[in-house]
Amino acid sequence: MVHLGNPDRSGFVTWLDLQQIDGRGHTAVNIGKSKIVVFGGLVDKRFLGDVVVYDIDNKIWFQPECIANGSDGQAGPSPRAFHIAIAIDCHMFIFGGRYGSKRLGDFWVLDTDIWQWSELTSFGDLPSPRDFAAASAIGNRKIVMYGGWDSKRWLSDVYILDTMSLEWMELPVTGSVPPPRCGHTATMVEKRLLVYGGRGGGGPIMSDLWALKGLIEEENETPGWTQLKLPGQAPSPRCGHTITSGGHYLLLFGGHGTGGWLSRYDIYYNDCIILDRVSAQWKRLPIGNEPPPARAYHSMTSMDSRYLLFGGFDGKSTFGDIWWLVPEGDPIAKRFTSSSPVSFPRSKDVGMENDNSMSAVQESQMEGSAVDALLKRLDISVSPTSHGIQIIDEFEDKEFLDLASRLTEETVSSNEQAIQVLRDHWNKSSPKSIHLKEVGPLLRDYQRLITRNHLSNGGPNLQSIQLGLSEKETSTFYHLKNASQLRMDDIPKLLEEYKKLLPD
Repeated sequence: MVHLGNPDRSGFVTWLDLQQIDGRGHTAVNIGKSKIVVFGGLVDKRFLGDVVVYDIDNKIWFQPECIANGSDGQAGPSPRAFHIAIAIDCHMFIFGGRYGSKRLGDFWVLDTDIWQWSELTSFGDLPSPRDFAAASAIGNRKIVMYGGWDSKRWLSDVYILDTMSLEWMELPVTGSVPPPRCGHTATMVEKRLLVYGGRGGGGPIMSDLWALKGLIEEENETPGWTQLKLPGQAPSPRCGHTITSGGHYLLLFGGHGTGGWLSRYDIYYNDCIILDRVSAQWKRLPIGNEPPPARAYHSMTSMDSRYLLFGGFDGKSTFGDIWWLVPEGDPIAKRFTSSSPVSFPRSKDVGMENDNSMSAVQESQMEGSAVDALLKRLDISVSPTSHGIQIIDEFEDKEFLDLASRLTEETVSSNEQAIQVLRDHWNKSSPKSIHLKEVGPLLRDYQRLITRNHLSNGGPNLQSIQLGLSEKETSTFYHLKNASQLRMDDIPKLLEEYKKLLPD
């Protein structure tokens, strides 16, 4: 269960900025307590269909090789954005979305134990193709979906999917219903579905909060909507925001709203607002330092006491940054603040006499200080460069030497020979044969060879290397501080450049 801290005592929570990936309109779901799975999205008018995973235990990003079982020999879902994705046990279910101007209505599941996609043939009251819908899991078997846009009209229908029988049912709702909308959020809180905001028919952006009952069969309740008007500092009208459940709180972040009748442009938000389920009121969550830039159509997932924010769009640019939002006392926040003092001003926008606050720190900076401390503790010598990366000698790169030793299986008598065997192995390898555990050592050896072969011999200067402007095109990745900044589709280019650096 996630907690944002005690609202009645002082503290802070920190934003931590990680590396870059890129995306908006993607989805990110928690699978158990072991991984966060990101699928799809939109970058520079290019729709994505890849899966990227954050391994929580090992603190690494990777891209699994997914197999597929789709109709017409499909290798998996087509690229898309603004779809829904729901995690149940080890499975991620996705429905709908948009590819170009086409709204999609196909239904897929990814088994994250074996990384296999399967296209599902469902029956019953099938929902129409749509994007910008919102959905939530009901227990560990069913999914509820509300609203969206089908390219002709805003929707206000409610569908329930039984993931065991694969039967869809349109929920008959009596009484008043929310205005049709898209770009809203839908969050199950115990027995009720809470829907907030979104863009409605005709284009207005809304700030209404609705609760839907009658979703749990055992309760025998007649399905019906109730509009909730809660006290406190309610969010401004918005769509493209996220609401993430955390203990007794729902955490709302970001989104965009209209700039008013004098403005042609939407306003994008980076505020954190909580809905306190105990006191049934809205509260502003104070942030002790600079939050991430304002955005919408991002993803926010929670694990333990931390929240992971990824991507988004600010009306002009697509973000590829990744941030942690962590509570008071989190070791990551303490580690950063001890090495980089940050002032944590008291927010004047608290609503109640509440000193609980949050603050923002960049994960890449945090990683740097942690690596520095580790190297110092291990007594490893490094060669600092003018742009901050550290070149470790191969004889002091333990991971590199361990990999070389395993590869040679003790058939060589010295580290020098083992290192040469490893470099020969990479020289003969194809991108698909490179294992995840090899990427870090490969990147560091690539940087070592550039430093020796080019810089020490009067080659291109550091600035050109950092920008990837070497005439031999062998320095694209020299500036990276660690392998987590690499994409999986960077591996072929990295290996190609590495082979050019090896002596003939």
